[in-house]
Amino acid sequence: MKEEVKTRIVTAMAQNLTPEQLLFLNTVLNDNFKNVEIKPLGDEVSQRNKANNELLNAFIAAKKIEGCSDKTLHYYRSSIEALLAKLNKKIDVIVTNDIRNYLSDYQEERLSSRVTIDNLRRIFSSFFAWLEDEDYIGKSPVRRIHKVRTESLVKEVLSDENMEVLRDTCHEIRDLAMIDLLASTGMRVGELAKMNREDIDFQERQCVVFGKGNKEREVYFNARTKIHLKRYLESRKDNNPALFVSLSSPHNRLTISGVEVRLRQLGRKAGISKVHPHKFRRTLATMAIDKGMPIEQVQKLLGHVKIDTTLHYAMVNQTNVKIAHRKFIG
Repeated sequence: MKEEVKTRIVTAMAQNLTPEQLLFLNTVLNDNFKNVEIKPLGDEVSQRNKANNELLNAFIAAKKIEGCSDKTLHYYRSSIEALLAKLNKKIDVIVTNDIRNYLSDYQEERLSSRVTIDNLRRIFSSFFAWLEDEDYIGKSPVRRIHKVRTESLVKEVLSDENMEVLRDTCHEIRDLAMIDLLASTGMRVGELAKMNREDIDFQERQCVVFGKGNKEREVYFNARTKIHLKRYLESRKDNNPALFVSLSSPHNRLTISGVEVRLRQLGRKAGISKVHPHKFRRTLATMAIDKGMPIEQVQKLLGHVKIDTTLHYAMVNQTNVKIAHRKFIG
């Protein structure tokens, strides 16, 4: 509260004082407020929280209209609410150092990775930039907080041998069809869970999926996947329209967590570590680039808005880099 009062005074005087005078004013305020404690009245706290919540709700509504998923909206809301609760300030008086200190403390207290801290920075940047664009604040305090440098880790992909061992581990035709569909299309696990039987076009070996922001796109599967999918659907006795359902009655639609748990089980049985849906997606991207598919087409295949995202997925084989160097450079 003390910092908020000081900020209001400095902001109010900014138009009438030179930078040197402002600096002097700030020094005087610091000296005089050193041993002073200021507490807001109960009504003030209530009004501040109400004003902050109204702005947060407006931001979340704007993001919802833009097509953000419920999961993304929840992540935005919870992250911003935690920031506002910690700072205890009205949004329009939050300054850059408040957010810097919050991120620093967050990392120290939770031993968070730099990736997590940068994700928070991006959320705060989006929120305050929106407030600036909508004229709720003069300038975003996150502008001067730069992107957090993160380690460039080469993430694992599934080798051809891994894929064959995984397939051999499948005793259910459903699991085999699921693995083949993920491997040949590179679709997201959320897209897989939403799919219905009617989305499959066996004639053209393609299917329609609904990606992030409910964007519709076509993905394509190979002959092996077609055979296993057909066998799986022909073996089903239920009337559920979902493409993949649970093995036991009442055969409910398989959820995202259901797919993840099943793949982990199959991975452990096959002796392969960290088998999860996203690994199939990364494997497809890497294989496509390795075999010469233009990056723009890989981007389209995976449903990425930005090509930078596609480049993060694709780990180009070092052997191919060596061959390309000899071919193009000598």
